[in-house]
Amino acid sequence: MPDTPLTDLQAKLLKLRRDGEERAAQRLAEKLNLPYADLSKMPVSLDAVKVVPEEDARNGKAAVIQVRAEEVALVTVNPELPATKKVIRDLESKHFQVKVFVVSPSSLNSAFHFYKFIKPQSEDITGTVMISKNRLEELKARLTTLEAIKKEFEGLNFAKTSPVDVIQIILAGALAVRASDIHTEAGEKMAKIRLRVDGLLHDAFDNMPLRPLYENFASRIKLLAGMKLNVHDEAQDGRFTINLAGREVEMRVSVIPAEFGETIVMRILDPQATMVGLEQLGLRPDNMELVKRELERPNGAILNTGPTGSGKTTTLYAFLRTINDPTLKIITLEDPIEYRIEGIEQTQVDEEAGYTFANGLRAIVRQDPDVILVGEIRDLETADIAMQAALTGHLVFSTLHTNDAVGAVPRLINLGVKAVSIGPALALVIAQRLVRVLCPDCKKEAPLDLQLNKKIGQFLEKLPERVNRGPYKDFKIFDPVGCEKCSGIGYRGRIGIFEFLEGGPGLEQVILQEASEVALRNVAKDQGMVTMQQDGILKALLGETTLEEVKSVTGELEW
Repeated sequence: MPDTPLTDLQAKLLKLRRDGEERAAQRLAEKLNLPYADLSKMPVSLDAVKVVPEEDARNGKAAVIQVRAEEVALVTVNPELPATKKVIRDLESKHFQVKVFVVSPSSLNSAFHFYKFIKPQSEDITGTVMISKNRLEELKARLTTLEAIKKEFEGLNFAKTSPVDVIQIILAGALAVRASDIHTEAGEKMAKIRLRVDGLLHDAFDNMPLRPLYENFASRIKLLAGMKLNVHDEAQDGRFTINLAGREVEMRVSVIPAEFGETIVMRILDPQATMVGLEQLGLRPDNMELVKRELERPNGAILNTGPTGSGKTTTLYAFLRTINDPTLKIITLEDPIEYRIEGIEQTQVDEEAGYTFANGLRAIVRQDPDVILVGEIRDLETADIAMQAALTGHLVFSTLHTNDAVGAVPRLINLGVKAVSIGPALALVIAQRLVRVLCPDCKKEAPLDLQLNKKIGQFLEKLPERVNRGPYKDFKIFDPVGCEKCSGIGYRGRIGIFEFLEGGPGLEQVILQEASEVALRNVAKDQGMVTMQQDGILKALLGETTLEEVKSVTGELEW
């Protein structure tokens, strides 16, 4: 039904009134030297609105519309009002950094409108989540060992400890000891927190009262990660960011229901952990020479294989940093984007929007790139496009889940890629694992019996000619000890062990003829491949790791 003249008139009057409000808000903002905002043109985060309870927000004529770590954007009609100042003080007391925007009454009402979409929660978990940057830095400087983290938790008074205290201690401690993951698990009466350091889990806190401390801790983590607080019987995923000095650390959070409560795993994506160059990867000189030569190629596929957590992404990012140049167009397709690299176009898979690995890669090829990184080859369509891109003038990096380098070819064939495309496209296949590095401050030389000495001598004699025996003539092996600097573990950090299968006519011919693993291993042997286990043993002979560590990662040692 068409509008009547009266309705048109009402609409015009409402617009005039709104325009007048906006002009008045702009004038007040200028007078107070504060930024002005029009919420009809700005996004409002539902999770941010939750930070201030509705009653407090309406009484204080203010609302939070955005939150990032401990920083919040607060909109108000007048920050000079006593009730508004109280809202600001309350936020600051919770260690929030408050940025104030002046808005019109109509804009503020539009922010209040979001409260109706928020399901009421118990008072003890509403709007009090915060991460204090200063507190994190102070704790991080102090909690530098697993023992220090345990003592910090043991000194807590559970009756007075808030979930926020636990969050700050565990985040700061995890960052200080270079943990990759935080695991929290509910037991029948107590909950425990464990940290994964250098691939292994270690207890950090094993007697957290389940009720109410752990339950409130879980609720705060869920709120921080943007999850549904009232859902306890479904798996949920979320994320949040911690701002530290000079960098942002992203936390990927997974929550699943368990017998006695929710189990939470937080993966720590610290940019410092992957800011690794070629020299820090652990490549021997002959392997370094091989990699540098392959990175200078204008086209071809370089595939990195190994299980989850074997360092594939770190290695490929190191390759990208090495070749990153203003004269090259480099585009990535990742799921998810783990770390940002300046000067590189990084895109993220979005299944709901139809931006899959296959569709995304097809679109990227049309962007005239020189170098493409595909996070993972999972299906035939992605594999086919990647191989074709490698054949048509692009240098393509990607990963596959196989046990070793020669296993990449059968894997591609099993996906359905034609053998005629694989051989010419492959430039290099890498397989890698991570082994723990002996703590340099406490490792001790181990006795070397005659039998082991003989085995090592035979091992060195059988190595391919391309390996320089010089550094291993006076070899020694070491054992872990444990000291304060390595939290009593005996190891500190991890390093890669690698094997490389080179592309070329020999590999191409075998792929076209049969592509069996036996034939491929013969090609690798003819190339002078040093296996991952052999690479690990060589690192043990240099005192970088132990033979036991190499055995635990690669299996029984074959001398």
